[in-house]
Amino acid sequence: MSDIEPVGLGFVAGYRGQTYAAAVGPDSGDVVLFSESPENGFTQAAGYWRRQVSRADLEWLTMLRTVGAYGGEPCLVLDEDDTGDVAGLHIAYTGHSGVKAEALGYWLVDHGAYEVVVPRDEVQSIRVERVPVPTRIGGDQEPSDR
Repeated sequence: MSDIEPVGLGFVAGYRGQTYAAAVGPDSGDVVLFSESPENGFTQAAGYWRRQVSRADLEWLTMLRTVGAYGGEPCLVLDEDDTGDVAGLHIAYTGHSGVKAEALGYWLVDHGAYEVVVPRDEVQSIRVERVPVPTRIGGDQEPSDR
């Protein structure tokens, strides 16, 4: 079993020297930053603070995703599932064979998309991938190391 806590999917962004949880949108050129405490320029919204900024104003933007392997095939960890007797992970198949996915017990949720909930200790090689996302849409930019 891995010591890495699954984080699911999400974005983090660098803005004015600080790191924030983030969401892309409402337009592709916008990002909403989130803070757990009040900060200058942020407005309160249901127990947290948020601020919409232009994506171009960010120092960097990174997508975090937790990945692993189930039954020898790659998967994406979507969420933790604690509704059963054993701690489980809700995972999505990221391989290229629907036949393999179905053989592993995944269920078809959409055309070519398979998901399943399995005991946590059956998912191997859990790790968090950091995927740099350009802050300038359509422009040349060096990827960030964050």
